[in-house]
Amino acid sequence: MLEKDFKNIILEIKNQINNTQIEIFQNANKSLLKLYYNLGKIIEENSSWGNKFIDELAIELKISFPNIKGFSIRNLKNMKKYYIECQKSQIVQMASAQIPWSHNMLILDKIKNVEKRVWYMNQTVKNGWSYDVLAFQIKSDLYQRQVLGDKPNNFEKTLINPQSDLAKNIMKDPYILNLTTLKENYIETELETAMVDKIKTVLLELGNGFSFIGNQYKITVGNEDYFLEREKNEKRKLKE
Repeated sequence: MLEKDFKNIILEIKNQINNTQIEIFQNANKSLLKLYYNLGKIIEENSSWGNKFIDELAIELKISFPNIKGFSIRNLKNMKKYYIECQKSQIVQMASAQIPWSHNMLILDKIKNVEKRVWYMNQTVKNGWSYDVLAFQIKSDLYQRQVLGDKPNNFEKTLINPQSDLAKNIMKDPYILNLTTLKENYIETELETAMVDKIKTVLLELGNGFSFIGNQYKITVGNEDYFLEREKNEKRKLKE
């Protein structure tokens, strides 16, 4: 086999691997947006509870999924906004599924016109814009200059490199990476550790006058030891 042929074969294999990686993350991104849309729907349907619902929901999700950062109060509010805006326009919802969550929030925050939103979403995909490039294009009002100004462009002829900035952004999206750590069941010690860390943080913020004694705290009753927070209050007998 010629060295040139071998290099071409290796290059083709690498390209297929890269393309498959991007495809996997693109599908993960669509699934993430679907999840956020559904959570936003639930939050909107329970708006009568006010901010208390989101606050309590954020706490519950942080306890249940301590390794995932996407369930902050701020992001839960963003999910509600995303759902509401998608309800106004199905076209926006379809276009938004092609770009990362951070890109979506940038467009929804900065642009109110539906046609402009969809245009920036589509151009982000066509040109492989990173978050920073998208922010610059919005700030410089590219839509006004290219669409309303009726100026020629080569967007339709642009070929996106599989390793474009957009693809890299999707693959590095912290929300997607955090979501992949989901487990069917958390080990009890992991959940307990996460809860204890939160309690410590709260007590430190409260300042003087509060004390954290410890987890798995032992209470002795008669000749038996009981460890609080232990599953089924498992007890140990003292060795006399």
